[in-house]
Amino acid sequence: MEIFGYTFFQYALLAGFLASVLCGMVGTYIVTRRLVFISGGITHASFGGIGIGLLTGLPPVFPATVFAVLSAWGVQWFSRRRGMREDSAIAMFWTLGMSVGIICSFLAPGYAADLSSYLFGSILTVTPLDLGLLLVLTIGVGGTFVFLLNPLVAISFDAEFARSQRLPVDMLEYLMMAFIALTIVACLRIVGIVLVLSLLTIPQATANLFTTRYRTMMFLSMGIGYAGCLGGLWLSYVYNIPSGASVILVSILLYGLCRIARMPFVRNRRQ
Repeated sequence: MEIFGYTFFQYALLAGFLASVLCGMVGTYIVTRRLVFISGGITHASFGGIGIGLLTGLPPVFPATVFAVLSAWGVQWFSRRRGMREDSAIAMFWTLGMSVGIICSFLAPGYAADLSSYLFGSILTVTPLDLGLLLVLTIGVGGTFVFLLNPLVAISFDAEFARSQRLPVDMLEYLMMAFIALTIVACLRIVGIVLVLSLLTIPQATANLFTTRYRTMMFLSMGIGYAGCLGGLWLSYVYNIPSGASVILVSILLYGLCRIARMPFVRNRRQ
């Protein structure tokens, strides 16, 4: 229990909680809208901002935020044009961000010590700046979902029907794309570019085993996500292994256990 007395571990617990709440909301939208591939493109595009931050000496989180949001809006805009397919737009911004990030990190003077934490994540190294970003973003996204949940649910399941009801579909889509980009950047310190997409999809997939209701899945994925964070922290502490990978591994194990536990109920329904 002495580990709870360390400040870095307290930061990790708080970061895990905020990230679970944030990813529970945004990730449910991603899964129901089937935007997983787009989110993967935004994730890798954000590496361009990290490289720019390393080259210019700025905190990487700021240029990564700008790069990710602009990439998200760019994918959204290009995918609505007739001259380019959505997967082509995603690939273009994906490779643009990675190429800019690789070039800038190569040109950056000295050894980029923070690069590894952004690539592979380490929840035990979160800073007050990371926590502040997570807190502000969680409050902003939470307020949006409180006031605009019904329109977002309508857009998630049938955007054309939402348009027929005169809902501001385009505005809400651009807003949610920005939230997806900001969430990805805010969670980079926790699991890294390589694994951040899993934090936005695995808890939601686990929750979807038990419910198809949007609100229930959203809240259930928050709890499942935090359970994965706590389990990953414990595994990382006991076996001295990377915390980001441990969080995702535990989340996948939880999905597998839940799927196995659900099998008898599925068989009974079929009979």
